[in-house]
Amino acid sequence: MISNQILQNTIEGMKAIARVDFSVIDAEGKAIASTLEESSNLEAAVVEFAKSPADSQEVAGNQFFKVYDETQLEYILVVGGSGENSYMVGKMAAFQVQNLLVAYKERFDKDNFIKNLLLDNLLLVDIYSRSKKLHIQTDMKRVVMIVETGSGKDNNALEAIRANIGNNKDFVTAVDENNVIVVKELAEYESSREIDKTANVIMEILVKENIDNVHISYGTTVNEIKEVSRSYKEAKMALDVGKIFFDERDIIAYSELGIGRLIYQLPIPLCRMFIKEIFGGKSPDDFDEETLTTINKFFENSLNVSETSRQLFIHRNTLVYRLDKLQKSTGLDLRIFEDAITFKIALMVVKYMKYMETFEY
Repeated sequence: MISNQILQNTIEGMKAIARVDFSVIDAEGKAIASTLEESSNLEAAVVEFAKSPADSQEVAGNQFFKVYDETQLEYILVVGGSGENSYMVGKMAAFQVQNLLVAYKERFDKDNFIKNLLLDNLLLVDIYSRSKKLHIQTDMKRVVMIVETGSGKDNNALEAIRANIGNNKDFVTAVDENNVIVVKELAEYESSREIDKTANVIMEILVKENIDNVHISYGTTVNEIKEVSRSYKEAKMALDVGKIFFDERDIIAYSELGIGRLIYQLPIPLCRMFIKEIFGGKSPDDFDEETLTTINKFFENSLNVSETSRQLFIHRNTLVYRLDKLQKSTGLDLRIFEDAITFKIALMVVKYMKYMETFEY
């Protein structure tokens, strides 16, 4: 439904143009929005007019008009003044409010459709029939983006994104209490680079709104409306996996998750078994800070001993000594690619386990 604020803004805009006062009142006589100083004294007249068969009427020096939501009486529009000019202005204003009702109802219907589409609550035949009814093109490139803020789903974030992103072919909604969802339509030539640009624009908008701790994820591009739910599921996974393995990044794509998305789907008992096999009774958490820094830097430099020692400001032999020491304690030589891969995966599994443990308590 239309918010009272939208109606208030609308009639204030019409007053500025037509130089007459307006009041939008419900069928029970309660003022919803008004530019009149006194609209409460109209209650009895409005209730009486609502019961009458007339669609418009002059009452006590004012023009009354009925505004319908299909066949249901929704509002009484009161226009200050009488005469032909007031009647014409009132008819135009009633027409404008009527159109607002239709537009907001259509948006509400589209919003419900998109929510059910994302959650896989629709049969295939319903997807296409409702798309046609709501004038939503089915064979367009689309991508789903999830925007998470520090305080969960923020109505300010929802409205800010709606006001600034995309056009009437894009959808901004929410399916839970935590996130804002953007279903963005893409042109044929647009790639992940353009999606990244959109994500950065959203980030800038929310920063200006003083909304902090924002994380944005997005799925892969789909070409059919029936596949939108898949892009949504991918974006959800990207949001979670990004927090585990890419915590330094505020924007993450599903296509960038790599092996992280495989580890994320492993059951915790299997992870524990794997870590026990690799490290015995130990855990990477038992390594001192110096060893962990050496390991991470060695991986960053693609197992290059010379470059790693240079960046750590240590002698090459010192690095070799540390790697030998690590090999003795774990049985894995990080200079051998196969052992390095095993060790890297083990570190990621441990990180995943620690993240999941936070949800067990």
